[in-house]
Amino acid sequence: MKKALIFDCDGVLADTERDGHLVAFNQMWREHGVNWQWSLAQYAQKVKIGGGKERMFSLRQDDDFRAVYSVPESEEAWWNIVRGWHKRKSEIYKELITSGAIPGRPGIKRLTEAALANGWLLAVCSTSAIASVKAVLHQVMGIELASQFAGVFAGDMVKAKKPAPDVYNLAVAKLNLEPANCLVVEDSRNGLLAAVAAEMTCIVTYNDLTKDEDFSEAAIVLSDFGEPGKESITIAQNLTDAKPEQYFSVDDLKKVLAYSRT
Repeated sequence: MKKALIFDCDGVLADTERDGHLVAFNQMWREHGVNWQWSLAQYAQKVKIGGGKERMFSLRQDDDFRAVYSVPESEEAWWNIVRGWHKRKSEIYKELITSGAIPGRPGIKRLTEAALANGWLLAVCSTSAIASVKAVLHQVMGIELASQFAGVFAGDMVKAKKPAPDVYNLAVAKLNLEPANCLVVEDSRNGLLAAVAAEMTCIVTYNDLTKDEDFSEAAIVLSDFGEPGKESITIAQNLTDAKPEQYFSVDDLKKVLAYSRT
């Protein structure tokens, strides 16, 4: 059966939450004359909500936000505002990505190339909009490598976003995969829960926004995949037979996939 390596996008391929989405949200509000900015600490809480539109929609319950912006009582009217904001925010975000301002996370491209050379099928499953996901994938991997991904699945293609398993179930159906042969890379608890609910084994590469979350269900938890000759990776949890040292290799992938919780 086909072995599949499936990446989340934001926070996994690149630190796009902190350096991309947060920057784009705040620039969008400045452009619209809305006296509101998310701090890094505030946004660390908002990323626990799957989807950018959903994060903004939740502001209708925020007293501080309501003090600076007149939120309509009608949910439909509020959704219309949020969708308009999100459209511009997505444009700003894509401009940031294509500018090359946000590099890929350590080891991500190296490991992808090695996995492809060893017969792994590649895919992305994200809660972000499809255009944003493809922009990040192309920027981080390059057009040639990105074109060899079997599928890119996004939040606007499914009914429920992570922690629901819908986007992973979609990938299984579209690519004719067996969940037991799928290895997922996530950076957040919501993503981990989605992968586990889809009966897939999950690697977590945490970042500044997610490092304090609970990843107890993950097979292995790493700071990043690392690079030969660079600073060694940090292993926060390892329930597998993989023993990565300075960096994470394709042989480590095989050992993690062989892992099963008892």
